[in-house]
Amino acid sequence: MNPADTSRLRADDVLDRARAENRSALVAYLPVGFPDLDRSIEAARILIDHGADMIELGLPYSDPVMDGAVIQQAASTALARGTRTRHVLEAVEALSGRGAAILVMSYWNPVLAYGPNAFARDLAAAGGAGVITPDLIPDEGADWIAASEEHAVDRVFLVAPSSPRDRLEHVVSHTRGFVYAASTMGVTGTRASVSNATEGLVARTRAAGAKNVCVGLGVSNGEQAAEVGSYADGVIVGSAFVRALLEHEGDDAAARTALAAVADDLRGGVERARTES
Repeated sequence: MNPADTSRLRADDVLDRARAENRSALVAYLPVGFPDLDRSIEAARILIDHGADMIELGLPYSDPVMDGAVIQQAASTALARGTRTRHVLEAVEALSGRGAAILVMSYWNPVLAYGPNAFARDLAAAGGAGVITPDLIPDEGADWIAASEEHAVDRVFLVAPSSPRDRLEHVVSHTRGFVYAASTMGVTGTRASVSNATEGLVARTRAAGAKNVCVGLGVSNGEQAAEVGSYADGVIVGSAFVRALLEHEGDDAAARTALAAVADDLRGGVERARTES
């Protein structure tokens, strides 16, 4: 696919579509390669078919310092079974064109090892929208910023509740697609509630110039999705989906059913959020 091909969905495209429907977008994370490559692609297709507007494909990494136990377990299994960067790009290509924007979530070292320009080029050619780099800050991302600009790839940086106004403005000015608002300081994982600071963080990030702000870390059910979806442009969910796969590993039919049920619950949450509010 030509990187300039207008049929390639970017984050902006699906976020604008959700906004036109008066709802927040559902953003779903899955690690590539768990339980294996083919079944991780199938899992992502199920999420798209059950309402995910955007898919974040996790590139398994040996030192996942920002991931919680659930995602670490699945990613470690994927690595042990031979999942590599090329498989992530294969997954992107397999999922593009199904109506969702396809992004990669990756720590910086794998992208650096592949080559930032080559990664941006190959991701765009596969139909990918962009990359979320949780451990890369704009100050240290000059090569990635240049490569993503050249190949029209979204680059998503993170902000946290502790980020001051000048930091928010700096991150927003270097981000393309959406700003990832971490709802709490810490690692990924399902939580009983979403941080009370999150709504304020979204408002402050918008005030710093962001068009799209999506919230991640902690959302695990439709009720939380409705809460976050009432003020955020996108609701990011990872551990709840991965847990469904882990709990039914070895029983593909049960895993598919569980995954679809979680997606349906979360999509229902984002759809009723704006109506209720």
